[in-house]
Amino acid sequence: MDPRAARQSWPTALYRPGQKPPDDDDLAATTTPEERLDMMWDLVEQSWAMAGQPIPDYERSSIPSRVIRPSR
Repeated sequence: MDPRAARQSWPTALYRPGQKPPDDDDLAATTTPEERLDMMWDLVEQSWAMAGQPIPDYERSSIPSRVIRPSR
């Protein structure tokens, strides 16, 4: 199946800035922080696998990043 066609059936919701999803979407009420991290890790693994790339493995001090400070 074409990936674009498959995505058309994904459930989505649009929230404008300042809007909140309904309380029934709040996983904090029904899951532990550890369970939510496990859910995210599954997404990380799936995302990197779909990209065909290995999950990066480096020291925290070497994480590629940059600091952007607000101008005065």
